[in-house]
Amino acid sequence: MSNSVYGLSIDAADAGKLARFWAEALGREVAPGATAESASLDPDGTTPRLSFHQVPEPKSVKNRLHLDLISDTFEAETQRLTALGASRIPRPHPGLRPLDDVRRPEGNEFDLIVG
Repeated sequence: MSNSVYGLSIDAADAGKLARFWAEALGREVAPGATAESASLDPDGTTPRLSFHQVPEPKSVKNRLHLDLISDTFEAETQRLTALGASRIPRPHPGLRPLDDVRRPEGNEFDLIVG
């Protein structure tokens, strides 16, 4: 017997708000019934379910898991994601291709990589 990944769960201060950010960022829809306590982006056949759950404590350390996005229009996508509420934090990575930036809506890191 084996398992399959159904989705990822992400802690949030406002689950609905963070779900709306990721829906816009990924071109997906927030599933019906989203609230500040619980929201999700259902699987679409090529991407997993993303679930967002409100937790009482604020983020205090670096994420152990984060999403990596890739874009062939890096600068335009950087501007679009920033307009949606992400913040840009440049990181130097010696020896890697033109690089990622960390974005942090609600403090949850993710990378945008030049594609």
